Amino acid sequence: MTSNVGSIDRALRIILGLGLISIVFIGPQTPWGWIGVVPLMTALLGWCPAYSLLGIKTCKTS
Repeated sequence: MTSNVGSIDRALRIILGLGLISIVFIGPQTPWGWIGVVPLMTALLGWCPAYSLLGIKTCKTS
Protein backbone atom coordinates (compact mmCIF):
# COMPACT_ATOMS: atom_id res chain seq x y z
CA MET A 1 0.00 0.00 0.00
CA THR A 2 1.89 3.02 -1.22
CA SER A 3 0.53 6.47 -0.62
CA ASN A 4 -1.59 7.80 -3.48
CA VAL A 5 -3.45 10.70 -1.82
CA GLY A 6 -1.79 14.14 -1.81
CA SER A 7 -1.90 16.76 0.92
CA ILE A 8 -4.61 18.97 -0.62
CA ASP A 9 -6.68 15.88 -1.39
CA ARG A 10 -6.24 14.71 2.21
CA ALA A 11 -7.37 18.06 3.62
CA LEU A 12 -10.49 18.07 1.44
CA ARG A 13 -11.29 14.48 2.41
CA ILE A 14 -10.96 15.29 6.12
CA ILE A 15 -13.26 18.29 5.79
CA LEU A 16 -15.79 16.30 3.77
CA GLY A 17 -15.64 13.32 6.14
CA LEU A 18 -16.10 15.40 9.27
CA GLY A 19 -18.89 17.38 7.60
CA LEU A 20 -20.77 14.20 6.71
CA ILE A 21 -20.27 12.68 10.15
CA SER A 22 -21.58 15.87 11.76
CA ILE A 23 -24.89 15.28 9.95
CA VAL A 24 -25.44 12.33 12.30
CA PHE A 25 -25.37 14.61 15.34
CA ILE A 26 -26.51 17.99 13.97
CA GLY A 27 -29.13 18.72 11.36
CA PRO A 28 -31.43 16.03 9.97
CA GLN A 29 -29.72 13.36 12.14
CA THR A 30 -29.82 10.59 9.57
CA PRO A 31 -27.52 7.56 9.66
CA TRP A 32 -26.36 8.38 6.11
CA GLY A 33 -23.79 10.70 7.64
CA TRP A 34 -21.69 7.69 8.65
CA ILE A 35 -20.62 7.47 5.00
CA GLY A 36 -18.20 10.23 6.00
CA VAL A 37 -16.03 7.59 7.65
CA VAL A 38 -14.84 6.47 4.19
CA PRO A 39 -13.21 9.74 3.07
CA LEU A 40 -11.93 10.33 6.59
CA MET A 41 -10.17 6.94 6.73
CA THR A 42 -8.71 7.28 3.24
CA ALA A 43 -7.32 10.68 4.25
CA LEU A 44 -5.82 9.36 7.47
CA LEU A 45 -4.29 6.33 5.74
CA GLY A 46 -3.13 8.31 2.72
CA TRP A 47 -4.29 5.51 0.44
CA CYS A 48 -7.46 5.29 -1.62
CA PRO A 49 -8.45 1.91 -3.11
CA ALA A 50 -10.44 3.59 -5.92
CA TYR A 51 -7.36 5.60 -6.90
CA SER A 52 -5.34 2.38 -7.03
CA LEU A 53 -7.84 0.74 -9.35
CA LEU A 54 -7.99 3.76 -11.64
CA GLY A 55 -4.25 4.47 -11.56
CA ILE A 56 -4.65 7.95 -10.08
CA LYS A 57 -2.00 9.45 -7.81
CA THR A 58 -2.34 12.94 -6.33
CA CYS A 59 0.72 12.84 -4.10
CA LYS A 60 4.23 13.85 -5.06
CA THR A 61 6.47 10.97 -6.07
CA SER A 62 9.81 10.61 -4.38
